[in-house]
Amino acid sequence: MKQNLPNKIHIIGSVGSGKTTLARELSSKLEIPFYELDNVVWKRNEGHIDLMRTEEEREVFLNKLISSDTWIVEGVHNEEWVSDSFRDAELIIFLDTNYSVRTYRIIRRFLLQKLKLEKSNYKPTLKIFFKMFKWNRYFEEVSKPKFYLKFGKYADKIVVITNKNEINNHIN
Repeated sequence: MKQNLPNKIHIIGSVGSGKTTLARELSSKLEIPFYELDNVVWKRNEGHIDLMRTEEEREVFLNKLISSDTWIVEGVHNEEWVSDSFRDAELIIFLDTNYSVRTYRIIRRFLLQKLKLEKSNYKPTLKIFFKMFKWNRYFEEVSKPKFYLKFGKYADKIVVITNKNEINNHIN
């Protein structure tokens, strides 16, 4: 491990919580590859329609990624197929960013993607834009309590982060 920092990190949070940004920053700082769970769920087809992997395909693909010595996985998912990632992680970062901050970031991201100032793994349509608000609310009301119920057993390696300063304090 580099400077006693973890080599296997799972970052979970809602849409707009800062998962991908944090994963990129940690990946660069720790020189560890990072993977987006959305790209485990979806087979990305440049210029074509993305295809959803089956649950079995997702699990096999994810387990291949986390079988390496170093990784950062980030995503909103806390279903059974990601259980091994939570189990094997040395650190689980739960981004519990304020709901209104996430809402602002969803709007900002959509505008930047539509203006082609920010890259996207998907086509930023109005349909997806409005779904993000629904997913944000669902995370707050359903997924967050479900995460603690299911993965609270890993409390010794879960760090709850509510803002960027807390991330910097914990990692530094």
